[in-house]
Amino acid sequence: MVFHEVRAKTVLNKVPGDSPMPFRWTVNPYRGCSHGCTYCFARNTHTYLDLDAGHDFNSQVVVKVNAAEVLAARLNSPRWTREHVAMGTNTDPYQRAEGRYQLMPGIIRALADSGTPFSILTKGTTLAKDLPLLAQAATRVPVGLGVSIALVDRHLQRSLEPGTPSPQARLELVRKIRDAGLPCGVFVAPVLPALTDSVEHLDSLLGEIAAAGATGVTVLALHLRPGAKQWFAQWLRREHPDLVEGYRALYGTGSYVDKRYRAWLSARVKPLLRKHGLASGQGTARGVPGADQEATWPAGALPADPAVPAQRVDQEQLTLL
Repeated sequence: MVFHEVRAKTVLNKVPGDSPMPFRWTVNPYRGCSHGCTYCFARNTHTYLDLDAGHDFNSQVVVKVNAAEVLAARLNSPRWTREHVAMGTNTDPYQRAEGRYQLMPGIIRALADSGTPFSILTKGTTLAKDLPLLAQAATRVPVGLGVSIALVDRHLQRSLEPGTPSPQARLELVRKIRDAGLPCGVFVAPVLPALTDSVEHLDSLLGEIAAAGATGVTVLALHLRPGAKQWFAQWLRREHPDLVEGYRALYGTGSYVDKRYRAWLSARVKPLLRKHGLASGQGTARGVPGADQEATWPAGALPADPAVPAQRVDQEQLTLL
């Protein structure tokens, strides 16, 4: 694992105006991700740094060491109108590097101190260390928290998501978040055709998520963008060669699974969500990173307050230390 320490001129990034996302601003303190998920939709962004979307994405992580300081300065500008800022929508802010650099406490404080609502989506259980700070922030601004848990099969998880905490550890994180009095939506994502889409698997996972106290759940089928698609295809050929032709039929040359499969999966999931008493979406909050544009966010994963139009903020720029 190589950490590239850089100094960013800004870390507050504007989402393109035509994006379906229910937020217009993001903060990503890291680029690349040690979770190493074979399907990660953000892989191709590493090629913008002249690094590859495969092994380099997993092992060469860019760390914006001054992220909190630069963010605080931007949020204190009179031009900032305290619009929702989303984190974890590209790479995970609570990946392995956070244990070493601890950038998130300063980022959380900067957002709360400026009166800015925010959300965090993660697979990283190191978020637990910041729960007292997050609970304090939630008394001042709307806060949304989301945890991604794709599967319960430990063997498959080690192969598919080699750098992530175990599913049980993430379920325990959901419990801790709820015990802290905070909302927590769960993404069951991605669901892999012929691997994790059985009634038995989904029923077991949703039951455990409900028992952990999740405020809502969204179930999403595997989405394969360029970069991720090639890396996932290598994994599939190596681990499950018998499924390769079936995936070709479902995905073809595109990124989205066949619409008929999405409809089939939705029909399979709905009675299971009802069985476990789980809410399945957050109103009209559509547009989930790395998913179908029609996908909705689970209740609790976004701040409660609506976004407010904001002035333009410059896009991210990096300089090496």
